Amino acid sequence: MTATDRRRSVVPPYLLRAVAAAGEHPRAASAARTALAEMSAVAAPKHEHRVRPQGVTGTVDRSPQRTVADAHGSTTLPGTVVRREGDPDSGDAATDEAYAGLGATHAFWLDVFGRVSIDGAGLPLDATVHYGQDYDNAYWDGSRMVFGDGDGEVFRRFTVALDVIGHELAHGVTQYTADLTYEGQSGALNESVSDVFGSLVAQYAAGQTADQATWLIGQGLFTDAVHGVALRSMRAPGTAYDDPVLGKDPQPATMADYVETTEDSGGVHLNSGIPNHAFYLAATAIGGHAWEGAGAVWWDALTSAETTAGIDFAGFAGVTVRAAADRFGDGSAEHTAVRDAWRTVGVLAAS
Repeated sequence: MTATDRRRSVVPPYLLRAVAAAGEHPRAASAARTALAEMSAVAAPKHEHRVRPQGVTGTVDRSPQRTVADAHGSTTLPGTVVRREGDPDSGDAATDEAYAGLGATHAFWLDVFGRVSIDGAGLPLDATVHYGQDYDNAYWDGSRMVFGDGDGEVFRRFTVALDVIGHELAHGVTQYTADLTYEGQSGALNESVSDVFGSLVAQYAAGQTADQATWLIGQGLFTDAVHGVALRSMRAPGTAYDDPVLGKDPQPATMADYVETTEDSGGVHLNSGIPNHAFYLAATAIGGHAWEGAGAVWWDALTSAETTAGIDFAGFAGVTVRAAADRFGDGSAEHTAVRDAWRTVGVLAAS
């Protein structure tokens, strides 16, 4: 398994295609075509090797070990190291935002779940900024975070959104736990898990309750030229943007609008809206800090032996319902909230 086989990008291909066709934004269109060509050149495997670690042995350094490199507009990785752990601010916004985002994500996993870095064993957190020319994406490649600067017409630099950094590093967490196959419903769950924990990273850093959170993924990435607030909305999938040039956010919120497609590995960025909305419903019904309620349940499910690589929505929903009962008690408010959330989005049948 090579690093590029594990590339997971935050901007979905359907949105890049819309940008690529936007005559009103020629620079953005050119940048999106480049991003699409690079994305299509990376063939994600349908069946991935599972890499569940068997536990940490020996002494592990619990502090973050961050290194940020600068690609200087090239697509050669890793680039030139410009900031290491403990170094002061560099003065470059992308470098310092990436460094801070890696630190906030490390703090979330350690403080909330006692997990030392994304692999649970102190994996160094590496990132590259200023990747490509006007590159319209950010991605996890199996070993590092890579950030484009955006095209300036549709997208700003991709280090501005903490939840995006949390999202991409959560792909690494999934890689080291359930290793959900990146296709169809298990692939949509892979994307959803990253949205869930990416949002929780941002909520934890801001000290927000479930009611205070925006539940937006990628807020701040769009320039003022776009009629939209984010890439995706967990609160209301399908409403993140509605732009005369880029079109309307196509994510479904329930199984009634599930999208059958062969594109984007079976619609992994589209249908992730359904489990995303289930998480939002569960988290807000439970209330308080989402990482203590629904987040803890989702973590238990992600690390459960019941969660197989190719699990579908109904299978994962069942694991979360049982996890909620195990953690909070059968018939508890948390157990009921998780079960009802999956019923509301149509994954589990109403009783």
